[in-house]
Amino acid sequence: MRQDSIAVHSNSGSGDSVKTAATAHHELTPKEVLSWLPADATPAQQDSAIQRHIKISEIHWSQQPDTLHMPGHPKGKSIYDISLPQYYRESFFSEKPYFHPEVSGGRQGVAGDPVPYTVAGDNLFTALLLGCFVLTVIAVARLREFIVRQTRSFFRVQRGNTTEFSETSNELWVQLFLIVQTCLLASLCYFLYTCMDAHDAFLFEQPVIIGIFAAIFLVYFLLKFVLYESVGWVFFDVKKNEQWGKSNLLLISFLGLLLFPLVLLLTYFDLSIESAIIYVIAVVVFVKILAFYRTYIIFFAQKSSYLKYILYLCALEIVPLCALWGILTVASQYLKVNF
Repeated sequence: MRQDSIAVHSNSGSGDSVKTAATAHHELTPKEVLSWLPADATPAQQDSAIQRHIKISEIHWSQQPDTLHMPGHPKGKSIYDISLPQYYRESFFSEKPYFHPEVSGGRQGVAGDPVPYTVAGDNLFTALLLGCFVLTVIAVARLREFIVRQTRSFFRVQRGNTTEFSETSNELWVQLFLIVQTCLLASLCYFLYTCMDAHDAFLFEQPVIIGIFAAIFLVYFLLKFVLYESVGWVFFDVKKNEQWGKSNLLLISFLGLLLFPLVLLLTYFDLSIESAIIYVIAVVVFVKILAFYRTYIIFFAQKSSYLKYILYLCALEIVPLCALWGILTVASQYLKVNF
């Protein structure tokens, strides 16, 4: 019994010597060192064991000559060596018409799923919205007095002897810019509305589709302006037509300013389409109420002809708006891919 106990003790006590002898025959690996530790060893203990038994030796690079060149020929030179002659850098195919090194020869790996198009990721419209914002801020800052004067005259009943303020060329260009901005923002709103269904696909690129919608809105405002002028030239005098023309430009510009926050929320903050529809309906109704009020003050305040007023509103406000919605619906159906 004593001999066995001594043997067991000697074997247990010589564990490190056995490990040392094992390391003398071959180079240890981290797996072998970690196998000596118990299963519940902590990462710190594992790291200490590896640092103790594994020593990083000095790297000795091969001093053998390069044998990848042709036997009997000297070692090749790099094409990036500026001392090489021109004929050495040119190849046999350099002057050939079918040699196009700029064309990619293929793609490595498997192509992934393309990222879906979003207006927020479109650099063109991001720059366009940023430019609209900057130009609007500059226009409002420089033409503050003009905007205040137009707003005050909008709610004021002008008499026959009231002095009219004519717009300068800069003020007129600013109004035209705001009208174009209104067309662009309205087209963006309608484009996002048509994209509610993720399976919808268009025949053209998204910028082209938004440009077509913007052109439809621009033609709508131009035709309304021509229609206003035609009806006003027949039934009203020149002064009243001029007053309504200025008020109409102000209303269109005001509509674009109200749509700008909505476009930002839809584009960059994922506003729901349902909330956007409610906002657009409220804005359109509010602008139409202002238009009804202005037309009543200019044309029908002194005549008290309510029947003519109702006919005027239906012919020049309600019917063109319904026609615009129908044209946009038909155009969107023609521009979509019908599967």
